[in-house]
Amino acid sequence: MLFVTLRDDPADAEIPSHKLLLRAGYIRRIGSGVYAYLPLMWRVLQKVSQIVRQEMNAAGGQECLLPQLQPADLWKESGRWDTYTKAEGIMFALKDRRDQEQALGPTHEEVITAIARDMIRSYRQLPQLLYQIQTKFRDEIRPRFGLMRGREFIMKDAYSFNIDEESLEKSYQDMHTAYCNILRRSGLAFRAVQADSGAIGGSASQEFMVLAEAGEDEVLYTEDGQYAANVEKAVSLPPEVEPSPFTSYEKRETPESQTIEKLCQFLKCSPTQVVKNVLYQTIFDNGTTVLVLVSIRGDQEVNEVKLQNELTKLAPKYGAKTVIKVAVPDAEDLKKLAVESLPLGYIAPDIAISIRDRDSDTTTATIDTIPDSVTRSVFDSNENPHKSAKDVAPRFLCLVDKTAVDLKNFVTGANESGYHVVGANWGEQFQLPELAVDVRKAKLGDRAIHNPEQTLQSARGIEVGHIFQLGIKYSIAMGATYTNEQGEEKPLFMGCYGVGVSRLAQAAVEQSYDQDGIIWPVAIAPYHAIVTIPNINDTQQVEIAEKLYAQLNQAGVETLLDDRNERAGVKFKDADLIGIPYRIVTGRAIANGKVEVVERKSRKSHEIAIAEVVSTLKQWMNEAMS
Repeated sequence: MLFVTLRDDPADAEIPSHKLLLRAGYIRRIGSGVYAYLPLMWRVLQKVSQIVRQEMNAAGGQECLLPQLQPADLWKESGRWDTYTKAEGIMFALKDRRDQEQALGPTHEEVITAIARDMIRSYRQLPQLLYQIQTKFRDEIRPRFGLMRGREFIMKDAYSFNIDEESLEKSYQDMHTAYCNILRRSGLAFRAVQADSGAIGGSASQEFMVLAEAGEDEVLYTEDGQYAANVEKAVSLPPEVEPSPFTSYEKRETPESQTIEKLCQFLKCSPTQVVKNVLYQTIFDNGTTVLVLVSIRGDQEVNEVKLQNELTKLAPKYGAKTVIKVAVPDAEDLKKLAVESLPLGYIAPDIAISIRDRDSDTTTATIDTIPDSVTRSVFDSNENPHKSAKDVAPRFLCLVDKTAVDLKNFVTGANESGYHVVGANWGEQFQLPELAVDVRKAKLGDRAIHNPEQTLQSARGIEVGHIFQLGIKYSIAMGATYTNEQGEEKPLFMGCYGVGVSRLAQAAVEQSYDQDGIIWPVAIAPYHAIVTIPNINDTQQVEIAEKLYAQLNQAGVETLLDDRNERAGVKFKDADLIGIPYRIVTGRAIANGKVEVVERKSRKSHEIAIAEVVSTLKQWMNEAMS
């Protein structure tokens, strides 16, 4: 077989699973984020795919294969062309020889909805569940971690079509069960968590996380098993507010106090009594830039995923459909927006700046609370050559997080560098922003909403599956309808369900390895056993090894035979590195009619009678996969 292992870790591999898959000869890098699946890896992927296929079929799924090349017109119908080519920026888009725009499919909601629109006519045809297992393409900004975040990967995606929300909920729960079965059968420790729907959209979604220290995602959960969510989605109760030491409003000098920590040390107050004001630059898909000011309690952090979701809801207000970028502006951004003189670290909730309308000679602004230096910076016609009124919204968008709404006698910025105000109140010194939102980041140790006696625990996870209730988002946009029993035309209710097949395989390695190599779960290991001949010049060792090799394979125990002309130590190290669950050694024990069998996971060594090897391994395999 094509079998080449490496002694040292590849320089470009960052996490253990990536290093081990390269060292053990499972994958080879072809280009940035693009890998070849070599024979050992392909066997793993086939096994994962088979488990996925069996569970999908058991849930009523019908397998199909959809085109990887997709016309842009479908994506424009759904309104996601700009989202994926500009906002998300992850779709490979191209033009064919007829100058028609095309894309390599990062996902297939548009294609499957077009098929349903053409083929589903009546409620009698519903529900439907279609799925495929194929290669997807995403132009990741920073491909990394091998198969975890590649630009080409294997995925199972499924789509359900239902008559109403109740029917969709049943399909969604069926998929939840199927996904739990897939991960359990694959031998993985996992957790299903509430998740943000992202660019896919929809009303509800769950991620399936394989628990591993190198996971990119943080999962917050409670010990009672009643709550688990990705930190992007998680909600919780913040710590209680401490009493304010300030009873009257006044402006105070607070030198070198740009951070909450320094400010609280200087004023001898609690961060729970501070309103901090965080500036964001938001760019919508129509090119409009909006400066957003988020007022939030001082001990809390802004969850930028939640913030982006709130801003997406407001996109129509700015003549846009979605958000391309939300970020804290750097010095260059502030200069381009001509607000580089803002007193960062000392901003108050009432700052309101109007950007000059370059199409007129008039400027409207609320500037009473802003230093003259800032006013001049913003309104000087020579200061802002990069932006026009069409580019930049004329006023700040002010949001307040719910943690800051009920604060009394709080501390906040004074809109002047080196100064804060204390003893401030909403409705007195500051007007409460109209939009009160939940954009705080839940964190380890917070109290749970469902039971304040439960506190949130934290774990790292690798997302390998995601299920969505899409509802009628795509069917309305693309005109996918059916006729109900009363003869009325109704939109199809949709669900979307994805499993990263290649990602799941690498996640299994990330979850289970040691200093010597991979420890594959038996169910998805490329081979169940490896028969190792310590000395190929010993005819008895070779004869027994070849006999066991044939018997094991005939009995359904997928087995390798290591008959290479290498030292025994090299063979043992390679067997450990590639992670085969059981190693059978035809060494000195054969003099007593036995062979040594080593379990890779536990490292336990057993001497087993040659005649009992097949039955013993079959028993161990059945127990491991039960």
